[in-house]
Amino acid sequence: MYGYIIGKVTKITPKYIIQENNGIGYIIIVPNPYNFKLNEDYKIYTYQYVREDQNDLYGFLAEDEKEMFLKLISVSGIGPKSALSILAAGSVSEIVKAIEARNDAYLRKFPGIGQKASQQIILDLRGKLSFTDDFVSSGNSSTLDDVEEALMALGYGKKELSKVLSKLDATKEVGDLIKDALKLLAK
Repeated sequence: MYGYIIGKVTKITPKYIIQENNGIGYIIIVPNPYNFKLNEDYKIYTYQYVREDQNDLYGFLAEDEKEMFLKLISVSGIGPKSALSILAAGSVSEIVKAIEARNDAYLRKFPGIGQKASQQIILDLRGKLSFTDDFVSSGNSSTLDDVEEALMALGYGKKELSKVLSKLDATKEVGDLIKDALKLLAK
């Protein structure tokens, strides 16, 4: 599995780009290939999607786009093509706002997303998205944000965590903060 690939974009098509890295040209399916320029270097966050009859590499300019893609394809009935169409037309913050506000009309405007699919996205993801408007795509985030992300990965919801995070001492290391938070959550 690849986390990201840094290299030069050597070809742009309507469905994918080819990014060259150390003499290897990777075919990367991206939400909007025309966001890239030929012969320019990019750091593309990637996800390898493997199924019985499919082995594709998907790429994103920002880490939060990749994370949103992964959340979307985790929803029953939403595949990579539908997730890409959502990301191609909407920003991560707009998508999160629509899901949190239960705005299924916003989600239905994307190709391949009908009423049933939009309601399933809201049902599965509402309250579980940790992206915020101040998400920094380079990966820099505050200590408490790291703690919150780790605890959400363990299955805790935002509502539970909001009560606990305010009680933590932000000067401690992330590992210690997670332990403290787990103790508070166990009460």
